[in-house]
Amino acid sequence: FLATITFLICHFFHGFVILANITKQSELELVRLQSANMESTIQLLKQQIQPHFLFNALNTLKSLIRKKPDLAEDYVIQLSDFLRTSISSQRMDVVSLIQELELCEHYMAMQKIRFGEALFYQVNISDESKRKFVIPIFSLQPLLENAIKHNESTKQFPLTISITEEAGYIIVKNNLKIKRFVEPSTGNGLSNLSERYRILFNEKIIIDQSSSDFIVKIKLIENGKEK
Repeated sequence: FLATITFLICHFFHGFVILANITKQSELELVRLQSANMESTIQLLKQQIQPHFLFNALNTLKSLIRKKPDLAEDYVIQLSDFLRTSISSQRMDVVSLIQELELCEHYMAMQKIRFGEALFYQVNISDESKRKFVIPIFSLQPLLENAIKHNESTKQFPLTISITEEAGYIIVKNNLKIKRFVEPSTGNGLSNLSERYRILFNEKIIIDQSSSDFIVKIKLIENGKEK
């Protein structure tokens, strides 16, 4: 009788171990599938941004060649710098804040060639934060692009865009003077950024609009603390 009990107990635990192993393997496979799906989603979201930027950049270059050929060469140089920085980071989902701000510098240098004194851009981020935090690639540049696309800018009433940090957030702010006629848009910019932030960091972006300003707040994530 004791031998039978011992056999049954051993048989039970053997079956339990096999079941636990199968369950663990199933969980690991589910994690792999979720990870692959997340990576595919992020890549698709990134691919929505880059062609849109290139289309606009080439249209601008064509216009400069026709209207301001003396500035077209400077524009090409800045575009080249932007693309070089972009391509070097294209395999990454997140980049350091300093890398993303470098992309923004190249982009805004291109826009200053177009708009001159009708556009002001300033960044007030500490060097420590630039090194300490990471951000999804192409997070800030589309926000700058949207501000320029949707607002009028003249020498008398320039468009002012700022990037600052406050209370653990990076803040992109621009004054509002909405254009009466805006070129067609997919409207995916903010939703794209919001979805990537949710997937990568389980965080939300904050959008705040008043009668005078449009503000987007993005949670700063310390390097090495991604989800």
